[in-house]
Amino acid sequence: MNMRPQQLQAFLTVAQTRHFTQAAEELGVTQPSLSKQIQALETELGATLLTRSRGRIELTDAGHTLLPHARRITAAHAAARADIDDVLAVRAGHLRLGATPSLCSWLIAPLLTRYRDHHPGVTVTLTEDGSGPLAERLAAGDLDLAFTAGDTGDTGLTVQPLLAEALVVASAAHLPPLTHQAHIGLTQLREQPFVLPAHGYDLRDLTITTCETAGFTPRTGVDGGATDAVASLVEAGLGIALLPAMIAAGRPGLRATPLAPPGAHRTIALAARREAPLTKAAGAFAACLEEHLTDLHAWGRLPEGMRAV
Repeated sequence: MNMRPQQLQAFLTVAQTRHFTQAAEELGVTQPSLSKQIQALETELGATLLTRSRGRIELTDAGHTLLPHARRITAAHAAARADIDDVLAVRAGHLRLGATPSLCSWLIAPLLTRYRDHHPGVTVTLTEDGSGPLAERLAAGDLDLAFTAGDTGDTGLTVQPLLAEALVVASAAHLPPLTHQAHIGLTQLREQPFVLPAHGYDLRDLTITTCETAGFTPRTGVDGGATDAVASLVEAGLGIALLPAMIAAGRPGLRATPLAPPGAHRTIALAARREAPLTKAAGAFAACLEEHLTDLHAWGRLPEGMRAV
């Protein structure tokens, strides 16, 4: 059965007005056009829906039967159209966002606040994980966008670099400093126990790679934990860690020692699927992110150790 919404709306309007001319005026069509729509609907259903009796339009038994169904169908069609219009105008929709733990601590909350101010009807689901797992979930279609801070591999993603984030050597503030110099060389950390982030976190891979580039494998003091847990373990004196400068600066129990040039950094990027167009909600978020970072840079409000790329 191929009943068109326009035909059902024509039938409903005639059924309400009981007058073809008046119904045609309300619908903004000509009376012959309206009559053709009714005739096409009757042909499709194989039943007469309307009759003329003493100059008045009356519903047949088939017309009375169709009436409640036509009302439900046209209401559902109008609701669907309104919902789609809301999505296209980013008045509604669903944004599935992924981010690493360190970014959730400073970037995501104010960014989402700004986004929701402009698009309060969009529902946001936030997934917190390491760059590798986030890239996998993004490639699988479980996320719309993901902030990454490490190598995502060749997973069919487009990766837009946003910020370069300096790493520092974090140690417990209540213990003697690792050096009395302004910077510390990586080789000076050879004998220090490291608190390593859990497997799957980009900071773990970056720590190991940075140390191996300097000629040694980091000695493990404590193995495992998310970024906040690593910082807490370092504060307790259980080892040192390479942490983003902005995280170390925000923890009074940590002492942040810059690495000697060239230092070490990681690149924060926004990743999306290469072959899939962004949803309207995701596209609006990307635009909001660009505005947010532009404002932070213009007002000198990027966190310590952070620069635009």
